[in-house]
Amino acid sequence: MKRVEIKKNDAGQRLNKFIEKSFPAIPVSLMYKSIRTKNIKVNKKRCTPDQKLCEGDLVDIWLKDEFFVQPTHKYDFTNAADKLDIVYEDENILIANKPQGLIVHQDDDYEPDTLIFRIQKYLYNKGEYNPDAENSFAPALVNRIDRNTGGMVISAKNANALRILNAKMKSREIKKKYLCIVCGSPNPPEATLGGYLEKNEKQNRVYIEKSRSATGKTIRTHYKTLDTVNGFSLVEVELLTGRTHQIRAHMASIGYPLLGDGKYGINKINRGSGYNKQALWSYKLTFDFTTDAEELNYLQGKSFEIEDINFVKDFYAGKIK
Repeated sequence: MKRVEIKKNDAGQRLNKFIEKSFPAIPVSLMYKSIRTKNIKVNKKRCTPDQKLCEGDLVDIWLKDEFFVQPTHKYDFTNAADKLDIVYEDENILIANKPQGLIVHQDDDYEPDTLIFRIQKYLYNKGEYNPDAENSFAPALVNRIDRNTGGMVISAKNANALRILNAKMKSREIKKKYLCIVCGSPNPPEATLGGYLEKNEKQNRVYIEKSRSATGKTIRTHYKTLDTVNGFSLVEVELLTGRTHQIRAHMASIGYPLLGDGKYGINKINRGSGYNKQALWSYKLTFDFTTDAEELNYLQGKSFEIEDINFVKDFYAGKIK
């Protein structure tokens, strides 16, 4: 029998989700059967899979010990690099400036060095994150950016901050702006683009369509041309929706692909410029809450900006030709 006390970072979860995350060796079918047969109880009482857990609750699981054995190599984050560019940090969140070339989460290749692993390692070394003291929670990312896009990514240090920020991101109460360099001079110099995005999983790319299909997702992208030098333009982009490769594909669809973009750009121009990664940076982040953010209300109105971006310096120095 295993008894687990629900801690602050576990509270608010459904019982079935908590068990799935905390004890992955328990088959889902066995978990549901054990709840029905009262081999899993909460506070010594019969429970349901969708029961919300509260801090201090006791979950009793009467199953064989083999289902509670943790993997030998438990903490993959220890293999991550120590380098972490922190833009802002407090007791609830950490904002990191991700370099180009670094993935945010592990992919199918199970790379040991990811942004979230670097953050978890940093917090572990600081003593702010102790996996042994947590049942199911680990510091997690609120937003993502592509491997070869640089810029700000928000992470939550506790479950409540993660819940709040995920909701704020979904309701567009966290504003994100990007800087990019495109080929040519956009006409008009400022506009809000609409359309529908179709994702092709096999090709790992997206397509922009004018009319909606059964699987197409609505997209809106606002861009503003800041300057033009040597036939390239520095453009500020605000995502009004957040879809895979949205900026890259949307700008390419109107004839102004991003410099260095091997998937949606112009390879001849990319090779000539020496850029092998898209010139795209998530450079500005603003907390613009229109509804209650609970314990994160202190973030309201805070704005953060990355000023040192290599491709911007190259652009104004006339090095991009």
